[in-house]
Amino acid sequence: MTFSSSMSRRRLLQASAALPALAGVPAFAQGARRTLRIGHQKGLLSLLKARGTLAQRLAPLGVSLTWTEFTAGPVQLEALNVGAIDFGDVGEAPPIFAQAAGAPLAYVAATVPRPQSEAVLVPQGSAIRSVADLKGRKVALNKGSNVHYFLVKLLHKHGLAYTDVQVAFLPPSDARAAFEKGAIDAWVIWDPFSAAAEKSLNARVLVDATGVVGNRSYYFSSLGYAGKNADVIQALVEEINRVDQWAQGHRNDFAAELAPVLGLPQPVLELANARAHFGTGPITRAILDEQQQIADSFFALKLIPKRINVLEAAAAGIA
Repeated sequence: MTFSSSMSRRRLLQASAALPALAGVPAFAQGARRTLRIGHQKGLLSLLKARGTLAQRLAPLGVSLTWTEFTAGPVQLEALNVGAIDFGDVGEAPPIFAQAAGAPLAYVAATVPRPQSEAVLVPQGSAIRSVADLKGRKVALNKGSNVHYFLVKLLHKHGLAYTDVQVAFLPPSDARAAFEKGAIDAWVIWDPFSAAAEKSLNARVLVDATGVVGNRSYYFSSLGYAGKNADVIQALVEEINRVDQWAQGHRNDFAAELAPVLGLPQPVLELANARAHFGTGPITRAILDEQQQIADSFFALKLIPKRINVLEAAAAGIA
């Protein structure tokens, strides 16, 4: 799904207005000076919500919380663009499309690189044995996602053009079904979808993103909210990193806690966690330079309509 104007302002704002408050928010929250509206995908932020530690951390600041769950990063960025959320999590590519479409996003934190957490999958018995073998093949991916950029760079590294493959834009659920039916030759996907396909479909990893792209995840806000609520953003990022650091040393426990959230078997998440890297920190100029490279590549391929300057989406105080 690309960043687009297809979702109406009314629909998003109605959804935002209907969001339930986080259980456990103190009674004074109704009269709080500030509210933090968090959008999230199923994952680490879901655990942060369930544990209630963020609400406890922000209560002394007079900040109340609301949460809403999204299916993908691009949809969160649409919500940000119409003022329905203040914070969210996303992969490398969606912010590029969002900024090109005029969203007022601000990068506020980034994970460490996690190249082994995205890969090109092929059926176990496929004749495809190298990246070069992808030429002329039908390759599925989620448009505008982190794996979109991964495929662009992977093909270039191996002397192929983006147009040398037949790209099929499919969301993860549809891509999995197509993969299982043999309707596509390869699937570019991230964990835990990748791990699930390896476990249940006997998919084979052709190559992961090691040496190709970093595959960071990003946390974003709006320029307006981040500028006025730097203390809230700092506390939030610190709490996220606290969970990250715990997961680093408790991978199987993390898998057990995450399994019911994602509706996946624990062994699938143990596989995904075994190759994951954990840690979240502040945005730096070097990190934004990585994003600029993605933006320039997408413009060259005419995937975005204009050049963008990623630094314009930087919150104040980047190193």
